Amino acid sequence: MSFQLTHTDPSSRARAGVLQTEHGPIETPVFMPVGTQGSVKAVTQRDLEEMGTQILLGNTYHLFVRPGMDAMRQFGGLHKFMNWKGPILTDSGGFQVFSLAKLRKLTHDGVHFRSHISGAPLFLGTREAIEMQVALGSDVMMVLDECPPWPCEPGAARDAVERTVRWAADCKRHYPELSAEAAAKGQLPTKRQLLFGIVQGGSHVALRRECAERLVEIGFDGYAIGGVSVGEPENEMMLAVESAEPYLPTDRPRYAMGLGQPHQLVEMVARGIDMFDCVLPTRMARHGTAYTHQGQLHLKNAVYQLDQRPLEETCPCYACRNFTRGYIRHLLKAQEILGLMLVSLHNSHFYLTLMREARAAIIDGTFAHFRSTFRENYRTNSDIHNTDAKGDNSPFGSPHDNTLTEEQE
Repeated sequence: MSFQLTHTDPSSRARAGVLQTEHGPIETPVFMPVGTQGSVKAVTQRDLEEMGTQILLGNTYHLFVRPGMDAMRQFGGLHKFMNWKGPILTDSGGFQVFSLAKLRKLTHDGVHFRSHISGAPLFLGTREAIEMQVALGSDVMMVLDECPPWPCEPGAARDAVERTVRWAADCKRHYPELSAEAAAKGQLPTKRQLLFGIVQGGSHVALRRECAERLVEIGFDGYAIGGVSVGEPENEMMLAVESAEPYLPTDRPRYAMGLGQPHQLVEMVARGIDMFDCVLPTRMARHGTAYTHQGQLHLKNAVYQLDQRPLEETCPCYACRNFTRGYIRHLLKAQEILGLMLVSLHNSHFYLTLMREARAAIIDGTFAHFRSTFRENYRTNSDIHNTDAKGDNSPFGSPHDNTLTEEQE
């Protein structure tokens, strides 16, 4: 594994680097589109390649439930299964420990689930999490962790940290053995996979520091900060990162899991984070919301009915080069699939471009100006219901709906 830190920003903790993987280099800061079930919703692999996607995210739990690891081994891993030549990061399924709380039971060794699809019982432990990710052949694997809810009392947060650290050590111990077993069977899609630890601790500063230090003592190829963007206020989200980042090694990549809104990503870059993923680009697109450097466009609003401008004047994506806001609004109101495809494509392009702009500014020594300019121009908006005179009658559910039946993300 090689992570080369190439540039740092004198005005903040922002940094630029290159992470080498078996399926190619990744220039950081980087945004990873979410392909939970082997597909980024409403965006094709061709589109992802054309917009310069460096790395995708897949989810071990969902791919384990469907189509299953036997299918993954038969197809030669996730890269071949979904025809993606670039790097892939897989979540271990630990977040589902949090999001499927009603369907699971925590034990010392792992988590007993009931499938959210069939109700069938299943078990996810440290050995199973690594074994499945070896079968998937991801370039970056995540350890199994416990993501506590927000708010979380100190005692419960302490228990989650203890379990997370113990599981992390178990995952690291299992990887060489399971990798060798798969290789002996001719079922090792990726020869050298990276393993990232995950810092937990909820909103408790001391626990975040302790968890980070204990994970660093175990030693991982990179470090993620988990348990953020789970309902906490934005200031607590930032505090969780600030509490852990100083105790993570500078020669390893840092990954903020599940983040976030565009302005949050820029602020996280300023706090020394290198990698991000989030479902918002495609989720919000399915509810008619487009991201721009000035903020969100709620395209179902009547004001866009006769608007002949592209979604964003300076955006070179396929949607902006070829279609108007008025046409895309018509597609969304008529519930035409093309509408959500075009907005999903644009939003994904926007997120990828935003990180490329941040990286270029770090390298050029202009990140402070980039950060302040973006913050001044980008209008945040808590009203994301895309309402018009009659409200949002989207067949795709509410944008606030985080249930698995809505998103599977």
